[in-house]
Formats: sequence, C-alpha cells, structure tokens
Amino acid sequence: MASDEYIVMLPYLAHGHLIPFLALARQIQQRTGFTIIIASTKLNIQYLRRSSVSADDSNSPSHSSIRFVELPFCSSAHDLPPNTENTENLSLNKMINLFHASVSLKDPLLHVLRDIIDQEGRPPLCIISDVFFGWAVDVAKSVGAMHITFSTGGAYGTMTYVSLWLNLPHRSTDSDEFKLPGFPESYRFHRSQLHQYLRVADGTDMWSTFMQPQISRCLESSGWLCNTVQEIEPFGLDLLRKYLRLPVWTIGPLLPQAALKKPSSSHSSSISGQHAGKKSGVPPEKCLEWLDLKSADSVLYISFGSQNTIGASQMMELAKGLEDSAKSFIWVIRPPLGFDINGEIRADWLPEGFEERIRENKRGLLVRNWAPQLDILAHKSTGAFLSHCGWNSILESLSQGVPIIGWPMAAEQAYNSKMLTEEMGLSVELTRGHQSVIEGKEVKRFVELVMDEKGKGKDMRKKAAEVRVQIRSAIREEGEEQGSSVKAMDDFVRTIVSKRGALTANQLGQKISEKQTKILRN
Repeated sequence: MASDEYIVMLPYLAHGHLIPFLALARQIQQRTGFTIIIASTKLNIQYLRRSSVSADDSNSPSHSSIRFVELPFCSSAHDLPPNTENTENLSLNKMINLFHASVSLKDPLLHVLRDIIDQEGRPPLCIISDVFFGWAVDVAKSVGAMHITFSTGGAYGTMTYVSLWLNLPHRSTDSDEFKLPGFPESYRFHRSQLHQYLRVADGTDMWSTFMQPQISRCLESSGWLCNTVQEIEPFGLDLLRKYLRLPVWTIGPLLPQAALKKPSSSHSSSISGQHAGKKSGVPPEKCLEWLDLKSADSVLYISFGSQNTIGASQMMELAKGLEDSAKSFIWVIRPPLGFDINGEIRADWLPEGFEERIRENKRGLLVRNWAPQLDILAHKSTGAFLSHCGWNSILESLSQGVPIIGWPMAAEQAYNSKMLTEEMGLSVELTRGHQSVIEGKEVKRFVELVMDEKGKGKDMRKKAAEVRVQIRSAIREEGEEQGSSVKAMDDFVRTIVSKRGALTANQLGQKISEKQTKILRN
C-alpha cells in the first residue's frame, strides 16, 4: 500500500449509506494520507466505483488511495430477488430479509481481513462500520483492530432510533403518546411517528431480532462518527453522548465541497451528478435553465428520496394543491405505492390535463425518477423543499439555506421532522407516511405558508440562512479558528492513532498539516 496505515470501512447496503461512507473515506484519506479500503458486495462496489469516478478529480491523490474489496453474497439464499444487494427497488416487505442477510457478510469480511493483514503485517488502524453492522465489533476484536460506528444520520434522529429499538417504550402504554428513555421527562413521542414495523415490534419479531442485537453491539464500539454539525444539533448530540457514554465526533456535512463553497447561484456546473453517480430523469441543464426563468425563492422543490413514493390518492391531492397554490414547482415524480417505482406515470394518477397545463404556463416541471437535487437546492430560485426528511436530503437543503415542508415516510425520518419543526423552527410537517389522508387544500395552505414572503415563511428562511452559515463555518480550514467538524475529524484521527501508537502526536500533526496545505492550495 502507498500509505503506512489503512482503515477498513463497511457501509450498509443502501445508496443513502454507501454515498456518505464514500464521502467519509475521501475526507479521511485527504486529511491523513491513510489508505481506505471499503468492503461490500459486488454490485455495491460497482456502484461505489462509478460514484467515486464521477465525484473524483482524476488528479486527486485520493483516487488511487481508496480501494474496494468485494464480499461474496448470494441474494437468492436469503429469499431475496436475484441480484438484490441493496435496498434500491426492493419492496418494503423484503427489506427485513436484506437486513438479516447482511449478517452473512461477517465470515467473508473476516476472511478478507486476514488476507490483508497477512500482506501488511498488521491489522487496520480501525474498522468503521454502519450502525446496522454491530457484528463488525466482533470482527474488529478478532483481528485486534479498534472499532468505530458511523451513523449516516443526524444525532437527534440516531438517538431516537436507537432508544426506540432498544427499549420499545410504546409497548408499555395504551396511549398514543409516550416517553422515551434518554430524553427529558417532558418529551413525548407519538405512535404515528413510528414506522409500521416498529409500531408492532414486540422484541421477538424479525425486525426486533435484527435491530436490537446489532444496535446493542454498536454500544461496545470505541466511539461513534456522526454525519452532522455540532452547532446545528447541540441538543441531540448532548442526548446521544450521554446515552452512549462514548465519544461522538461530528464530522459532517459529508457533501461535495463545491456545494459548500459556492454561493447560491443560477445556471452553473452540476454538483449533484458528481455526488450521486446517477443520471437525472431530466438533463441537469434543463432543470437549471427552467429555474433561471424564475425569481428568487419562488420555486418549491418536491422529492421523497430514491426509496420512497406516496399513495395514489395522495399523489392526486398533492397535484391539486400545487396547482391551486399557483406557486412554481419542480416535482420528482414516481408511480404511487403498489406500482413499479421505475414505471411510467399514468394520466389517471394526476388531475385531468395537469401536466399539459403546467407545461404551457411554465408553472411546474415534472422530473421522472431522479433529479439533480443539490443543483436545484443551490439555485437562487428555490425557496422551499417538500421532503421525506431523510438526513442526506436535510443536510443538502440546510447547507443551501432552504427551509423544509416535512412529509416523513420511514426509518428515522419522522424524528428528523420533529427536530426540524420543534427544535429548529426550520420546517412544518404536512403529513406522515403513505396511508395518511391528505387534501389538496391542506397542501395549498402549507405551500403558501412556507413560500410566503412574510410571516412564518420569512422567519423560516431567515433561520435556514443562519444554519447555512453554521454548516459552512464548521468545515472552515483557513484562518485562525478551524471549523468544529474539521477539529472533530482531526481529534478522531488522533484518537485512533494514539490507541495503536502508529504515529506520535507530533508526527500526526505534521502529516495533517501537510494535507491541509495541499487542500488549501487546490
């Protein structure tokens, strides 16, 4: 290997986890010169290679210092469709099969690690694995390596998710509202904020028998990395650190540097395509040209993430509300729940003549499948984001100072929405889930509320602009005072190195300083 030290990383099998892991790998490599080895299944490695090439500058030294190792995996052995190695296009009822199947990666990883250790003569500095891969703690111990858990979500959402699965507090009450261990006594969560599988979990079901042992094992890590910023989540971080009783390093936001350094702008080079390694349903330039025609903060962007869609009746009412609001919008649209998510959009899912009218009056733009999200959010014309509240989307939105209308669907999204609304004042929640009844007039009311140039909408944009500054300050390299995320990353690196004694503190400091100088020059 080109570097004296190496780190092994193990992301969960979902694009929303793979991309932050890749971004973290690049960040660690650029700051330290360590070689990073990312281990995953064949199809996920292919996706990561494509993403790495599209995100990387061919002249960057990290291009050759991030390696990918394939782990054998047979989906059909786990009652999964052929060639299913991640959550893309996987039906909801099969998600738990993939979770349980992921445990089968333990022995292949151990075999690969032993081969690498034989070649290098020493174990990795540490193994960084996803919160869903608690079994990696045992693998790290067996090869004599330090283990670190990486949560790709925010601190508040992670804290809520962990405590809910480990304690199942809603099982102890008939009330819809309940307390949650680790949160202040006055805090209440609502049963409707729970994913349907968590709502019925009793500790013996398939979801519980995966989540509880995996999360519990992660509590035995040497520390956690969290894709967030200290200044925007002080409350959630305080709760998480107290609950885990472990170091938690805030090393976010793991977003493309171009998205964090350039001001909100009009038509410019794409940053979304570089980040995701995906092709847009509409050419990025068409989206940006369309946005160029709009005034500042006048466009609502709508997307429910790559894994989610809404019900057919919800889609109809959303379309009615958007049209009645008379606000401009870009809507990343997919077939509703129960249909092939990658299929064609049927006319009867939308109001009669809807697409023709919005095309003629240039009021809306429908984008099939996927859109250049960061480019859209970074554009000066985008004024709000109707979102499923996935953490990656939240970071992208807040990094550009764009407030949110929440429509959480699954995972920790409802808890993210709760934090954005109650703690930060950056969002209003329109509804929750796929089955909720929503009317067009409610959509219209919420859109007008947030897009209004006065009142609550103005206040939300002001707060979002403040968070945008905090996020960008957190990654500041130059000047007398480094940003909090830069300091956290350096502290993390010093910690894993000191545990191993690989470099003296002075040597490490010099190594990081040299890397920082190169980064600033570039």
